[in-house]
Amino acid sequence: MPEYPPQPWHLTGQAYLSTWQVPAAELPRVPSEVDPLVVLGRALVVTAWIDYQQGGQLSYHELLACVAVRGPGTTATVTEIWVDSEASLAGGRELWGIPKEPAGLEFHHGRAFTGTAATGSDWIATAAFVPRSGPPVSTPSRFTVAQSADGAVLRSPVRARGRPRLASASWNLNPDGPLGYLAGRRPLFSAQLEDFDLHFGAKE
Repeated sequence: MPEYPPQPWHLTGQAYLSTWQVPAAELPRVPSEVDPLVVLGRALVVTAWIDYQQGGQLSYHELLACVAVRGPGTTATVTEIWVDSEASLAGGRELWGIPKEPAGLEFHHGRAFTGTAATGSDWIATAAFVPRSGPPVSTPSRFTVAQSADGAVLRSPVRARGRPRLASASWNLNPDGPLGYLAGRRPLFSAQLEDFDLHFGAKE
């Protein structure tokens, strides 16, 4: 079994996020123990490409999708997530009930960020982000991740800080893949979180 740090994990890096509105009836595997936050029949989905870099306890790549759910403060449940680190995969599943899966993830940084994600059987998604000029945007500095664990809800606190800014994003999603419910849709908005510093989980 791969070794992983005890919680909370201290992680640093770069993140590229998009928010989407999705009809509640088309949401993927939301655990029955949590209730999606639905307004006018639509739920909020956030997708993120995250490059965890040196300076934190683990370095790896990640692509995830989470759904906003009812709870104290800002709360979300992770519905799909892929990583290229065995330690992250094992720790995420065992500590927090996060359904991490392995995938090949390629990231390229420059004036634009590009990311690709694929499994051994098929591709998942590609995306490109270009930062936009203008004032910084606001992102939550504290939120909760709520996951199903043995028929109950496991709530894990997250603290994050960084330099958020708006970005334009172009996504290409495999309509037959696990993120196919987002294919053909346009994000509400996208952002880049530069040089973030994150603490995930509670002290043991």
